[in-house]
Amino acid sequence: MDLHLSGKVVLVTAASKGLGKATARQFAREGAKVVICARSEIIEKAAAEIETETGTPVLALRVDVTQPADIERVINATVEKFGGLDILVTNAGGPPPGTFDDTDLTAWENAVNLNLLSAVQLVKSALPYLRQSIAPAILTITSSSTKQPVKNLVLSNSIRLAVIGLTKTLSQELGSDQIRVNSILPGWTYTERVDELLNARTAKSGKTKAEEITSINAGVPLGRMGTPEEFANVAVFLCSPAASYVNGVMLQVDGGMNAGTF
Repeated sequence: MDLHLSGKVVLVTAASKGLGKATARQFAREGAKVVICARSEIIEKAAAEIETETGTPVLALRVDVTQPADIERVINATVEKFGGLDILVTNAGGPPPGTFDDTDLTAWENAVNLNLLSAVQLVKSALPYLRQSIAPAILTITSSSTKQPVKNLVLSNSIRLAVIGLTKTLSQELGSDQIRVNSILPGWTYTERVDELLNARTAKSGKTKAEEITSINAGVPLGRMGTPEEFANVAVFLCSPAASYVNGVMLQVDGGMNAGTF
């Protein structure tokens, strides 16, 4: 299937590794003009790897999405480099694990800035350019924990729900501009972030990492965690003109882990 992404301008945040990097790579494979950003200096390495693999030039910038000035800078750089913006993928590293009793107010404020307000500011800054696109789309990356809370992840369970509310509202408000707004709710997908969560789980439970993985896999009907590439395939399709009538969807990519009907 031709996803009609050739020449489209895409910004993927938090793309130095994990789901963001895999998504940016898949956009590049489809012929999109890709901009990636992250706080870490390894963002340049990620861009070089994607360029080598796909033959598509990638613009990489070091950006902290909790800083409005940095967000303005990456949006401006995208438009200056490629002449516009068609697709925005808002992504950010997850907040630290912990229970309610473990988590102080500063951690809550930091998580709100990282996972909610970053998405708000990115959309606000990108909207003037998305409104000029002939096939605009916004994708927020959230978590399956918005459907079924995960133990020891009180910050993620709480704040990502606010991003879902934002996404659904934007899908209604921006529909008249033909801007589609959707979210993907990934389940257990083996990334560096999940490896960190596994380490936190083993520290609490006393189990080995292999035992924790076995326990997680037992709760997934497909019997395994997903891969970043499997996530990226869905993300790129959902943002593409091939999904032109899909709007306001919160799509679970979790191997069937959530057993609810909604």
